[in-house]
Amino acid sequence: MIPDDLPLWLAILVGICVLAGAVLTLVGAIGLARFSSFYERVHAPTLGTSLGTGFILLGSVLYFTITGQRLSVHEVLIFIFVSVTTPVTLMLLARAALYRDREEGTGAVPPSRFGRDDG
Repeated sequence: MIPDDLPLWLAILVGICVLAGAVLTLVGAIGLARFSSFYERVHAPTLGTSLGTGFILLGSVLYFTITGQRLSVHEVLIFIFVSVTTPVTLMLLARAALYRDREEGTGAVPPSRFGRDDG
């Protein structure tokens, strides 16, 4: 339920945060569709996820904190989990693809620094 006495500055600030988060997530999705190689594609969605989620959660924290409906512990936990898991997932996917491409000899991948991929 939206309070009737919601300050205009809060509505504008929350709207800007949520809109910025949605735009960043959309840009990440467009980057996923537009880039040609896997190594280019893997970065755009993770940026969109991290920054987009951050802005949307910021808008949620602002709204629920100012209106006094509840504490914003949920949003903080979501931000921590997303900011930890997204880069780890990116790193694991990229390393697995790099290892596969080096073993198969496909794609334009840089050679390993030590002549092998230690993982």
